[in-house]
Amino acid sequence: MELHRGLPRQSPGSDTTTRHLLSLCGPLPERPRVLDIGCGPGRSALLLAAEAGGAGRAEVTAVDLHEPFLEELRSAAEARGLDGRVRAVRADMGALPFEDGSFDLVWAEGSAFVLGFDRALTEWKRLLAPGGRLVLSECEWTAGDPSAGARAFWDPQYPLRSTARNTAAVQAAGYRLLGDVLQPDSDWAEYYGPLGERAAAAVAATPAEAAALAGVRQELAVRERHGHEYGYRGWVLAPVTAGDPDPDGTRWRTRPETAADAAAVRAVNLAAFETPLEADLVDALRADGSWLPGLSYVAEGPDGSVAAHALLTRCTVDGAPALALAPVAADPALQRSGAGSAVVRALLAAAAARGEALVLVLGHPSYYPRFGFVPASRYGIRAPFEVPDEAMTALVLDDSVPVPAGTIGYPAPFGV
Repeated sequence: MELHRGLPRQSPGSDTTTRHLLSLCGPLPERPRVLDIGCGPGRSALLLAAEAGGAGRAEVTAVDLHEPFLEELRSAAEARGLDGRVRAVRADMGALPFEDGSFDLVWAEGSAFVLGFDRALTEWKRLLAPGGRLVLSECEWTAGDPSAGARAFWDPQYPLRSTARNTAAVQAAGYRLLGDVLQPDSDWAEYYGPLGERAAAAVAATPAEAAALAGVRQELAVRERHGHEYGYRGWVLAPVTAGDPDPDGTRWRTRPETAADAAAVRAVNLAAFETPLEADLVDALRADGSWLPGLSYVAEGPDGSVAAHALLTRCTVDGAPALALAPVAADPALQRSGAGSAVVRALLAAAAARGEALVLVLGHPSYYPRFGFVPASRYGIRAPFEVPDEAMTALVLDDSVPVPAGTIGYPAPFGV
């Protein structure tokens, strides 16, 4: 730690990147409650205290296990007049002593690797208040085929993944992606520049110091030779919450359709669309081998009638099984009431519970991201016809299953 003491940063980053990630969070409360995990000497914590929220009056709790870093932060906060709004706490990021829903913004630049990306996504979600945001960064491969030299350094200590694999982990953990940023080389220079100068001048006095110094010098050398093959990406996320209430606070009752619902489902699809094509498609899919019992869902209105409908059927990606979400329909009188969202969330939860891994949908690019969908092109998945990239989207339900790349094969009733 002596090599790192007093350095302005403890991982690649910059104030510019911190501000960019903060801008992707969207509106926050006037005085947001912020948790900075693995804060180091607190460069991000200080910026967030000064600039997060509508009035830049965030209340920041900054945690780290290394007390000297926390002392640096306390001194810097006092010097900037922020000591009343920055609280430095010595705590283990794997056992954080905070109640569920305590924070509007959870922040972790360059620190999630201590737990691992997947564990951080899972364990830190509970800390978010309704409408909360999680921002964290993760080192990843930027080269499609990383060299043996780069892998020889990373694989034994922290195996890196691709953007697609990390996107799948984000989706499988129940988040929607608000934005992501590949950090520029200048962020690495801001960290490695001062660290490299110190490492070049350092003289080890003990075997332990010699080992630590050798490790830092190796890390710097690998970056010099292979830095074009890996980088840090910042992720800005919001939880996807199943069963969200409608704007009036009502929760819609959702369930699998029964045989008795067929006529009502057809009526909803006829009402929701300008032509009978979608209603006819549902009827044709019921008679097709792609139909999966239990994956046609309805939302009931207050009187028990069918208010909305959503359907998943079997499709393929380059021969591998996936699910196609189509159609999704809501009674026009109940559109924008939350009925459609409720039935989609319930259907996706049912698919996940059955062990399904991948869902694809062609639809409005401003609607489906709320469920966690991202452009399918991030996974190398494409439609069998020309379609805007942002309209063909994918949702990974189980990231333990490799995401196939290739062309979507739709059931015959789709006619494509």
